[in-house]
Amino acid sequence: MSFGYFLVPNAADPLIETARLAESLGLEYVGIQDHPYQRRYVDTMVLSSAILTATSSLRVFPDVACLPLRPPGVLAKTAASLDVLSGGRFELGLGAGAFWDAIEGYGGVRRTPGEALAALAEAIEVIRLLWGGERGLRFEGSHYHLRGVHSGPLPAHDLGIWVGAYGPRALALTGRLADGWVPSVNADVLKRLPELNERVDTAAAEAGRDPSAVRRVYNVGGTITDGVSEGYLAGPVSQWIDELSALAADHRADVLLFGGPPSQLRTFAEQIVPAVTSSPG
Repeated sequence: MSFGYFLVPNAADPLIETARLAESLGLEYVGIQDHPYQRRYVDTMVLSSAILTATSSLRVFPDVACLPLRPPGVLAKTAASLDVLSGGRFELGLGAGAFWDAIEGYGGVRRTPGEALAALAEAIEVIRLLWGGERGLRFEGSHYHLRGVHSGPLPAHDLGIWVGAYGPRALALTGRLADGWVPSVNADVLKRLPELNERVDTAAAEAGRDPSAVRRVYNVGGTITDGVSEGYLAGPVSQWIDELSALAADHRADVLLFGGPPSQLRTFAEQIVPAVTSSPG
């Protein structure tokens, strides 16, 4: 199991310093929100490049990329380029889109849930084609196409596509096509995790895939407190250890990304991570 930090790309915050701190504390990942229409945020892909340049071992991914504002052909080129330039330290988190008023206001196309899901499936196919090394690629979809283009550059490692999804059809798509699943876990999602995981597993198995090949990448936002529990992922270190250990043992967490205040990053890395890592199961 790996651990990381869920970074909000607020332009006023010391983003590079926070990423360097995460690396120095032994965390392996930084996942970065992607909301291009948010005026307070720097661009997620530009920030990814800066963090990869400023670190040597940290792995970075958009958590998750806003597909309606990032055409998949260009997104494939961006992801592969970041992977090449960083020596294989980039993964591609991908989402079908939300906040449709903001997306449309920023120049994107408003899509129905069905259209968004179909576009996501097409985008994954387009991206994989452009990472495949072939020439003269052709693809005709309802939302995207490739017409005689050449792939490249090729990623430096087997670059994963990790999908953020919650609905039944999106979870089935994740099981069929994705390399990872990236939900944000709160008390409500926790109650549904067995069902959600099962939907991913069933779709993977029906597609002839090993369900364990779909990595579980959980955002765990909350607050580490000094006092009594204030709810799920809002309590003392001992509570965090118990709740994250349960995610690992009962819900097959492969990566846990702490989404609390940067000021609590050291506590998470030094007191919680070692205990969860050594927890039975």
